[in-house]
Order: sequence, then structure tokens, then C-alpha cells
Amino acid sequence: MRRLARARVPLGFLAAAAALVLARPSRTSWLLGLAMALPGEGLRIWAAGHIEKGREITRSGPYRLVRHPLYLGSTLLGAGFAVASRNWVVVLLTVLYLGLTLWAAVRTEEATLDSRFAGAYAVYRAGQAAPVRRAFDWRRAVRNREHRAVLGLVVAFGYLAIRAW
Repeated sequence: MRRLARARVPLGFLAAAAALVLARPSRTSWLLGLAMALPGEGLRIWAAGHIEKGREITRSGPYRLVRHPLYLGSTLLGAGFAVASRNWVVVLLTVLYLGLTLWAAVRTEEATLDSRFAGAYAVYRAGQAAPVRRAFDWRRAVRNREHRAVLGLVVAFGYLAIRAW
């Protein structure tokens, strides 16, 4: 499971390449897909501007509402991409990729957090941890390399736009 979690980025590039080749976007599917993907990237940016990976159990920003906002954002991005592609094979590939890799990542990360923060993560997971007030920080989002996801969104949807138009 840990291997699958670690391989999610390279596997994502392979899945995306295959999906881009198979995509048959229309203008309508592209617009609908983009309308789904943009909130997903917005959620990822918001989360990346709050999280201090490996240093704490983040409880500010979207982490007050959901345990894995980065993965929820990725799911919305993937769903938007699948809709924009207008191809059932891409939809199935996206569901398979996201379902397997994010499940493995969540399980692995939660086990790590449970062991690293002895009991505190279990309290957070149960919804009993007090939220923390911390302002969103663009520098933190950049440190967390969220600009790479933004670039991926622009490149993928740019390519799909060229194919659709």
C-alpha cells in the first residue's frame, strides 16, 4: 500500500498521458469539465496555504472541515478532467487511478500521523480537535509546490481546448 501511495505521482503522469491521447473533448464537455476542475484546484490552493506537512496535524483552513482537502480537490480536478475528455475509457481510468492511489495515500498518511502524533490524530479524525486559526499563506502554498498542480491544470485544459476547438 505504501508503494502505491508513493507511486501516485508517476502513475498520475502515465494516466494523464493516456487520458489526453484518448480524450475526445467538445466545447461543452470542456466548459463543464473546467467548471468542475477549477473549484478542485481552488480547494487544493487553499489547503496548500495552510498545511505544514509532517510537522503538525493541520486544523486550519479547509482542514477544519475535511481531513483530506488536497485529495478532495484532486478528486474534483480528476472528475473535471474526465468530463472534459468526453470519453468513457478516460472516466474509468480516472476513477480507477484516483480510487486506488488516493485510498492508499489516505491509509498510509493516517497510519503515519497516528504513530507520529500519538493519539492526537485520532482525536482530530473523530472531529473532536479544536480548530486552529491561521491565515492562508501564499508562500506556504508555493513551498508545498501547489503551483505545479496549477501548471498541470493549465497545460491539460489548454491541450483539451485546442482539441475541442
